[in-house]
Amino acid sequence: MTYTLQGMRKAPEVYAWSRFGQPEYTDWLDENMSWKETCYIGDWSFLWQHRFTGPEAIQLFADTSVNSFAKFELGQSKHLIHTNKAGKVIHEGILSRLGDEEFVIHGRGGFWVRHQLEKRGYKAEVEQEDWFIYQVSGPNSVKVLEKLGAADLRDTKYMHLTPITVAGVRVWALRQGMAGEIGFELQGPKEHAERIYQAVLEAGQEFGIRKLGGRVALINHLEACFPTIATDYIPAIFDEDMADYLDVFTASMPSFAQPAYIAGSFDGTDISDYYRSPIELGWGRTVNLDHDFLGREALSAEKANPRRVIRTLVWNASDVQDVFASLFVTGENFPYMEMPRDQRGFMWADKVQVGEEIIGVATSRGYSYYFREMLSLATIDVAHAAIGTEVDVYWGNPRGPQKRIRATVAPAPYKTDNSRGDLAAAG
Repeated sequence: MTYTLQGMRKAPEVYAWSRFGQPEYTDWLDENMSWKETCYIGDWSFLWQHRFTGPEAIQLFADTSVNSFAKFELGQSKHLIHTNKAGKVIHEGILSRLGDEEFVIHGRGGFWVRHQLEKRGYKAEVEQEDWFIYQVSGPNSVKVLEKLGAADLRDTKYMHLTPITVAGVRVWALRQGMAGEIGFELQGPKEHAERIYQAVLEAGQEFGIRKLGGRVALINHLEACFPTIATDYIPAIFDEDMADYLDVFTASMPSFAQPAYIAGSFDGTDISDYYRSPIELGWGRTVNLDHDFLGREALSAEKANPRRVIRTLVWNASDVQDVFASLFVTGENFPYMEMPRDQRGFMWADKVQVGEEIIGVATSRGYSYYFREMLSLATIDVAHAAIGTEVDVYWGNPRGPQKRIRATVAPAPYKTDNSRGDLAAAG
């Protein structure tokens, strides 16, 4: 199949975030506060999982990612990033070491690593897994899991796994912080999923636990600056030299879906205009030049002299209100601004300007009830990236009405990062 920018601007047939469960459980305003005030349980079981085993598995990971494997402890996890020859992100995900020669990748990256394994013949094997992945995040998350009997959880280092027993089932608890707060991902075979979910929900009642619905699920990624594939960047898999892999990856998707959908005022001339490098996405410290990998030369140069960086933009409230007001007057209106954010799965890419100059692209536009502000992430030119810089974002489509929205450059993450906080002092 041939993918074009025009084809990617068509609407998806299903709402992307329905994979998180119901749109709302209490309501999205209440759920938006859960990871700051109490805690939530969210379902990320839709992520693909691949188990790799064998003596050359680590070499396979090193050869296919920007990550260093000079150190990789048992029970440790890494944010695994794969790039093309131009240093743009193909996929990323979480790699966990479960044994001396046993590893699991959560996310799309497992397909890319498997593809390279099959092409290059490492002494390793791969099989696809079907696990549940439940995020339990927020200031009360430790107390919830301790009530379930997780006695040694407070000794867990960030991005490390601890085996715990929940409802009589042994599961992995990965300490992570996708919400920018203390949090754990519970992982294990899917046949135990419902049992684990209900046990966590019951234990969490006295601690104010909430079910996290699809409408607000990625607002925490926005507040905490965790760029997301197909939302903040298009996977770099559409170039001619990636044709064989594109066929492999799309074969794994539902027949009605495609790898990316594009909307917004930014009018790229090529799909690669929507690619991003790890440097642009704020992952520069993960790019390690101690080994050879696809894209190393390009990323070495970019680390030394970055062109764009990631920031948060705070959108002017009055200008945002004009977008909604246009729905209540006769005549052409601006495109609807979904609250709290787009649910259909677009990379909604809006041009960011200073005067007449395009200096970046805004993505992940969403409303934070916690801050009472409309925010977005944005990759913007270094020259305009200073905190407090005034810019303009254009809300709309390339050949339709566009609303100029004033915005202010702010730090990314926007919310204070508490994910690495002292577990001994939590609750």
